[in-house]
Amino acid sequence: MPTLYHHPMSAASRFVRLILAEYGFQTELAEEQPWENRRDFLALNPAGTLPVYVDDSMRALCGASIISEYLDETHGVLKRDRRLLAEDPFQRAEIRRLTEWFLQKMEQDVTRPLVRERIFKLQMTPDQGGGPPDSKILRNSRANIRQHMKYLSWLAGSRTYLAGDRLSYADLAAAACLSVLDYMGEINWADAPQAKDWYQRLKSRPSFRPLLAERVRGVTPVSHYADLDF
Repeated sequence: MPTLYHHPMSAASRFVRLILAEYGFQTELAEEQPWENRRDFLALNPAGTLPVYVDDSMRALCGASIISEYLDETHGVLKRDRRLLAEDPFQRAEIRRLTEWFLQKMEQDVTRPLVRERIFKLQMTPDQGGGPPDSKILRNSRANIRQHMKYLSWLAGSRTYLAGDRLSYADLAAAACLSVLDYMGEINWADAPQAKDWYQRLKSRPSFRPLLAERVRGVTPVSHYADLDF
């Protein structure tokens, strides 16, 4: 069975997990602590980043964008109306643009620094960079959330799904990021009702259930995290 090396609070890992679940793939999950730089993991991905997908032939695919493109080319094209990339080239470009927005720009501005400060540093040794969170990084990242939520609300309010009329990689990428932030209670949903309505639809999908059931050692999610009607 293929194996996905991931971390529960890695938005990129959650994105790939949602794709696999939407396409009905059975995959073994191997939780990886990326700050440990394990030799066996670095042999799979010298960059030491998540996620990494190892297929039945022990071939490793590294990175969410690489894995998602591979899954589309090998399986998505056969799904027709359930394909998570569009048939139209321009529409595919829009899906890729938004997927990159959430997995790269929002990740850099918001998700990665908050996860590192609030979760990863609790599990890291001092030599690995662990310790108390940096209040300046928390403050800056939280300020960035507002702008990203405004853009997400605009997308959700002007389209059926974020990139058009159908569920796509763009929705799964955004939902993966938001699910991590929501776990930590970092989103004020009252200020983003359109984004909230969209997220409720994504959160209610069967593919989301494993994420909502997951817990991270030492960090309890907000009370509404697994509530479909929050």
